[in-house]
Formats: sequence, C-alpha cells, structure tokens
Amino acid sequence: MLPRPSAATRPFANIGARSLGRSFSTTRGMAAAEVTRLGVVGAGQMGLGIALVAAQKALVPVTLVDSSQASIDKGLKFADKLLEKDVSKDRITKDEATTIRERLSPTPRMEDLSSVDFVIEAVPEVLSLKTSIFAQLAQVCPPHAILATNTSSISITKIAASTTPKDNPTDLSAASRVISTHFMNPVPVQKGVEIISGLQTSESTIATALALVKKMGKIPSQSADSPGFLANRMLMPYINEAIVCLDTGVGGKEDIDNIMKNGTNVPMGPLQLADFIGLDTCLAIMEVLHQELGDSKYRPAVLLRRMVDAGWLGKKSGKGFYDY
Repeated sequence: MLPRPSAATRPFANIGARSLGRSFSTTRGMAAAEVTRLGVVGAGQMGLGIALVAAQKALVPVTLVDSSQASIDKGLKFADKLLEKDVSKDRITKDEATTIRERLSPTPRMEDLSSVDFVIEAVPEVLSLKTSIFAQLAQVCPPHAILATNTSSISITKIAASTTPKDNPTDLSAASRVISTHFMNPVPVQKGVEIISGLQTSESTIATALALVKKMGKIPSQSADSPGFLANRMLMPYINEAIVCLDTGVGGKEDIDNIMKNGTNVPMGPLQLADFIGLDTCLAIMEVLHQELGDSKYRPAVLLRRMVDAGWLGKKSGKGFYDY
C-alpha cells in the first residue's frame, strides 16, 4: 500500500492526480470568488477588448495598465469608437455608454493593480515579457487575486513558475492562482474563451475564471496545458498549410480563401484570417508548436517567415497576403 501524502506534500499529490488523470470535466466543486474589480495589462487590441467587454457585460470597474501612454490613448479612442457604434445601432443608450466608459481607469503603473480581484495579462507572445510581468503581479496584486494570461500558445505551467520564489519552489501561494483566459479576436464579437490550467492551478482559480468569463457573456471551453491548447493546435496548422499551398503554387490566394469560404461556410479564408490575426503572431505560435511537439508537420511555412522578415504582418501593418 502506498503511504498517504503528508500535509507538506499534499498540494503536489493533487497536482499529480489532476495532471496524470487528464480530467476534462467541467464540473468543479469549488465556489467561485466574487470579482469586484478587474485589472488588464496591455492596452492593445486584445487588452482593450477584454477591458471593454468586462466593463460593459460584467459591469465591473477595470484598471487598464500599459507602460505606453500612446497605447493607452489609442486603446481608449478605439473604445470610444466601439461605444459610439453601439449607441448608433440602439444597442445601448448614450448614458449607458458614458457609464461603461467611466468604468475604465487607465494607468501606466503596475502598482495600481493593488486592489484588483482578478487581472488578465494581454501583451505580445514573448515568454520573457510575460514571465517578467507575472513576477511583478505576484508582488503587486492582493494575495487572493487571480493572475490570468491571455496567451495563445505559451505554457501556463511555465508562466506560473515565474511567480514562485526561487528560494522556495514549494511555495505555490501565487502559482496556484495562475490560469489562462484565452479570449478570441475581436473580443467584443467572438463568444469563445479557452480556459487553460497549469500544473499548479487550484480548483478555486478555475472556478473563478469560469464564472468571470460567463459573466462577461462568453462561452468557455477547457483545455489541457498542451502546446497551442485547443484553438491554435487546430487553427494554426490549417493556416500554415494554406500558406504552403500558396507558396508552392497549388492555388492563388483568392482561390485558397474562396474555396474555404464557399466550400466550408467559414466567414473568411485562411489567408485573410492570418492577416487579421497578424502574421507575426501566426509565426510565433507555429514556432511554439514545432519546438514543443517536435513534429515536422508544425514547421512554419517558409513564405510565412519571409513575410514577417519583410514586415508584412497583415492588417495591422497595412500589408500581408492582401493590402489594407
């Protein structure tokens, strides 16, 4: 008979059971904690979208952090544009738009996240940048706050490890609160959110994350902490293969996109979708899949790498597979 885990080792026994058992049940026994104030790190398209939806749908005040004042100004201008559009279409009243806008509190200071119950990081897919931010969040945020990432491909376990004191690797007080809430782009439109837990993530963290995204009007799907998770494990190889087809002359860009739109009833073809996602983002995700899984089927298309080298990143740069 195996010995029962001691109090000191019990957290790791729970981790092992959840990881090895690979339970994908969405039924959780833990009660979700209430989120009365949200923090968002990164005022780009994703971060702003998350902040705006939280303010509009979940009715929570949001502290929006970005070290660049220009990014904050650009993000808030985009928020104003979206709210004006909703008013013009009679989705909300002008007074409601004003109230929603007032729930957004921009700041360049990470220290202003000291009163949040839940924070979502939404910065570029650079591991060193994310781990640096999470090390700061573990120090700045309250000891109960959930620390979420919007990563589309990087290991949650690896990000969570950055919150663990180097001199005390058994201290999971911060790492157990790390999770991924991977929103889809554009956030105000897309309903799906991936919830990914790392080895360290607690059941109460999962429950709170599920409750928050539902309160934001989203439909969560849970994924194991495996490269690419669910969405990008399927989507990015599809986009990558379309780029290979273009590069090897199997079809022109319009033919590739049209056959998928008209043949499978998707709203846009893979090349146009890649432009909207950002070719640099597509490349970064494919590199993670290739490196982490070691399978040649995930090797990034040569043309994709060349276009990123040229600075042709898609819609955000004005040129990708199409001109914008």
